[in-house]
Parts: sequence; C-alpha cells; structure tokens
Amino acid sequence: MPTTESIAAKITPFIVPGDHAQSRYFEAIKALVAGRDQAKGSERAAWQQAIDEVYALVADEIRNRAGQPLKPVSFGTSGWRGLLGKELFVRSVAVVTAAILSLYKKAEQDGELAGALGVASFAEMRERGCVLGFDNRFGGPMLALAVANVLAANGVRILYAGEATTGALSASVLVRHAAFSINLTPSHNPLEYGGFKYNAADAGPAAPILTEHITRTARDCMGRQSVPLLPPDLDLQKPLDQLPDVNHEDALASWQRLVREGKRRHGLDYDQLVQDFAARDDIFVCLDPVHGASRDMLAALLGNPDAGHLKILRHTADPTFGGIAPEPSSANLRPVMAELQAAGQPLRLGAIIDPDGDRIRFTDGHVEISMNQFGAMAYHYLHEHKGKRGMAAKTVATSNLANALAAGFGEELFEPRVGFKEFKPVIGRALVCFEESDGITVIGHTPEKDAFIGLMLALDMTLTLKKPLGAYLHEIEERYGYYYPAKDSALVSQQGETLLAALNKLARYDVGATLEVGGRAHTVKRVIAIDGRKLILDDDSWIMIRPSGTEPKVRFYVEARNPEGCGQLVETAKSLLAETGLLP
Repeated sequence: MPTTESIAAKITPFIVPGDHAQSRYFEAIKALVAGRDQAKGSERAAWQQAIDEVYALVADEIRNRAGQPLKPVSFGTSGWRGLLGKELFVRSVAVVTAAILSLYKKAEQDGELAGALGVASFAEMRERGCVLGFDNRFGGPMLALAVANVLAANGVRILYAGEATTGALSASVLVRHAAFSINLTPSHNPLEYGGFKYNAADAGPAAPILTEHITRTARDCMGRQSVPLLPPDLDLQKPLDQLPDVNHEDALASWQRLVREGKRRHGLDYDQLVQDFAARDDIFVCLDPVHGASRDMLAALLGNPDAGHLKILRHTADPTFGGIAPEPSSANLRPVMAELQAAGQPLRLGAIIDPDGDRIRFTDGHVEISMNQFGAMAYHYLHEHKGKRGMAAKTVATSNLANALAAGFGEELFEPRVGFKEFKPVIGRALVCFEESDGITVIGHTPEKDAFIGLMLALDMTLTLKKPLGAYLHEIEERYGYYYPAKDSALVSQQGETLLAALNKLARYDVGATLEVGGRAHTVKRVIAIDGRKLILDDDSWIMIRPSGTEPKVRFYVEARNPEGCGQLVETAKSLLAETGLLP
C-alpha cells in the first residue's frame, strides 16, 4: 500500500476534523510512530511529517481549549498529571498557577500554611520568586509560558530554567532562595500525559496541606470567567522577552553548586570525582535519558569527557520517546547493558533515567540494580566508606535490605508510606532517603528525588572501590542477607472508598494468621498498615498490597529470600486480591 494511504489508514479512526473533543490525537500519534518505526529510508520522513501534523492539532487544543478538564484537577504525591490538551492546557495550567498564588495570600492569616510554604507573605513570595521549568514533553514551552504570564501579572520574579530535570530545579530553589518551583512534567508517564509539579521553599514535594488547598481552589475556579489572581483578559502566551523580571536560571550550575556546598555532609567531592573520571582509562559509562530533560545535561554533569569514557543513548529531542514507555524498566535498560557488554574497560557503569530526571536505574553490564538494592548500597557506602553516621529512610514498599543494614550498624530506620514527601520529617538527618520506584536523595542535598545525585554516587562507588556495582552488591548481600523484591499491579473496576472497602477485607490476615505461599504454610509475624497492608511472614519474606492514588489500580509488592520465591509471592498476592472480589 502506498505510504500516503497507509498514513491515512492510521489517522482516520482517531481524528474527527475540526473537533478536538471527539479526536483522540495521541492514539493517532502512537499508530503513526509504529508506522514510522517500521518504515525504511525516505518513507520515514513522510511518517514523521504526519506525526508533526497531528501534534499541530494537539498544540491548537492546548492553546485554545477552555472550560473544565475531562477529569478534575487532583494533586497527588508528585503533583497533578493528566492528558495533554484534554486536561492540561493553557487555561487549566493558568488556573492552577493562580490557585498556587492564592496560597500565599491565605498564608498571611494562617500560620500553619505559612509554615508549610516557608514564606510568610505574598510580598515575600513575589520578591523571592519562582523557578520555572519543564521536561521534554510536547507543549512544555507553551504551558510554561502560561505559568510565566500569570506570575508576571502578579509581580512575581521568574527564574526561567527552560527544559531541566526535577532535581536541578529543586537545587535552584535552594541556591537561589526562591519561594517555590513549578515544573511541567508528568515524570515517567507515557507520551500523552502532561504534568504539573509544585515544590515550596524547602524544594521538596509539597505537603498535603498545600496540595489539598491547590486541588480545592483549582476545582472551584476551573471554568469560571473570573478567577482570583488571574486577570480576565490576560494574554497567556505573551513572549518571555515582553514580560518583566524574567531571569535566566542555569539549573545545572545551581545543582553543581549545591553538591559542592553539601560535601561535608554527604562526603561527595564533586570536582575531584569529575577529575578522577577524566583521568581513569579503566572505566566506561553508558547513560540512556530516553530523550528526556537530562539529555543535554549529562555530558556537562560528568565534565564533558571524551567518547571513550561516556556514551549517551537516545539523546535527541523526541516527545514520542521513540514509541516506548519512558520509565527506568528492565526492558528499557537492555540497550545500555548491550553497550556495556561490548565495552573493553574492566569497570562499566550504566544507567537509565526517566524524562524529568528524578528516577534512575543502574547496571554494570551484567547485573541490573534497581533502587531497592542501590538505595541500600548508597547507605552502606556513605556509612562504611565515607564514615558518615545516621539513619536510613526508605518507603514501606521498598526492600528490607536497608533494614538489615541499619540493624547491623545499630542505626535507626525510618519507614513511611509511599511518596517522597513522606521523608520530610527526617530530611537533614537520614543519610539516604529512597523508594523502590527508583528515586533517591542524600543528606546535604535536596529533599526531592534526583537521578543526578544517584549517578554521582554510583560513579564514586565504582571509582573508589575499583569494582563493578554488582560485585559491591554481592559483598553486601553475603554479609547482610539476600533479598529478592518484585512488584506488579492489577486494574480493577473500583476506585476511591469502594476500593478501600474491598481491600479492608484483608484485615483478617493479622499477626498469627496463616498464609499459603508456594504450597507451604507461613505465619504472619508482623503487619504494617500505614499504606495498604504489608504482611511480613515468618521467613522475613513479605507481601504488600495498596491502592493506587491516581488510577483504578491495585499495586502489590513482594520480597522473597530466595530467587524462586518471588513468583510464588506474586501468585499469593493475586489470590488475596481474588478473595476481596477485586480480581476474578
């Protein structure tokens, strides 16, 4: 079939000409990307042109849509996420920005709110300003311009970072003493999603008192003609060079400065590490930013080394992510592993980073190392090799390897519910804060998860210990025990209170209850119910089941003490869900 007809066949089922509401643009884009990836030679250009034409329709919808988003605004553990054009568009993003500014008005009469903001008044917020950035998603500059125009209309100083990572923007807040940051990113979500992250003056994920206010206010104002702090005739796409008090912010430079200033606390000598990397000929690093915001920062982060030291995959601008789900997964890590296996150096370090640079997963070319393991390794490294003393902090869904380390060191362990904002009580005390979904930070750094600090830690480990990460992990496991974590999820028809009621049926599995795993009976020796339900069994394996906060989905996490136990625990978790009636 000729290319033109093939392209039309892909588009026709999803696009209703002249009707944004009925058109499913991203389904068309996904179909076109699949066609592009199968095309050869000059035919690829025709497919790409069709993709660009559909994106032009998305741009028109983002720019001109009015009224309510398809789903109401909801700020979760990592901000607000939704479909580009349908939920995140110029007007909706402007309303949410106005809702954020209203926090600072209200804080003048509310001490608790002011404490969470770290800013006492609207005037102080205006003077300190907002760090503004976005990831590589389609429409990022357009949505950022909407935010900038609302800020400018209210006299707020703008520190414009452009495309940047979450960790670098967080560093900018601290270094520039800004009042807050706005980052237009849905993190690792698929290409059709946009997102809106808001961090207050502490540069970490916003506290619930703030996100609840933003959610309520935005929902109340969405669709209205008159919105407080949003002038009715405001041009939301006025160019930056026509706005007052817009300052360029080099977010990577702020990140570098913060790491240098934190050296005494975390023990990482950034400049020495970069020099050592350049001087060593026994190490090769391969990184995959999956076309994300870190792609233009990684070489500079590592001192712009020569090609023999560093290779960066998928570093071009591509909001389709080459047709993959842009997450630090085992499947997506394979190209990095292949590059490392072909390298000649004895020391090899690889990593994959998500689009906004707040998640990272590692490999040495032979062993895949998720944050379940790497977070514990980072704790061991700072405690035993850098001589730092202090607790470890990891979410309840994360591997218990860190628990074993903390117990062995005689240190405290902080184990909150899922969500990086849950680490707020121990920021500045915990040597490492990490979660199973590949996020990490360290003492003396930002309270936000940051792939870059994880990368520098991994490089420091490899160069200092003169061994691959897999070998270092093996040494730790030999002494403190082997842990085999896994996770899965299941779509369910219930959501909200109905879903919680169904999951409450699992309360019958309390301490002393019997649970069959792989044909063998186990006794529940401990239950943690701060976030769903985590059942710790008599052999220290465990199962945790919790509802998703944003989707009609149940997530379950397991950890076995032997390799074959993971699959058995997953099957047991599914059988527990079937008991609740959530699965057939």
